[in-house]
Amino acid sequence: MLPYELKRQAVKRAKSRGVSFGELVRESLSALLTGSPDLEDSLLADGAVYRGKTPRDLAAEHDRYLYGADA
Repeated sequence: MLPYELKRQAVKRAKSRGVSFGELVRESLSALLTGSPDLEDSLLADGAVYRGKTPRDLAAEHDRYLYGADA
């Protein structure tokens, strides 16, 4: 019932997350139907974002820290 390429990508995503294809489908449908945020938000998935000390001016200067001095 799924196009080949879509199913291939979904199976690959499920494997990378360590869940079954069925679990990925259930989570995805639940998130879609309840309006939940993206389960794979790259910012939230990056554990390093929440570790260690951060500069006091991070909020104001985030572009400089993310993209360099010329951003």
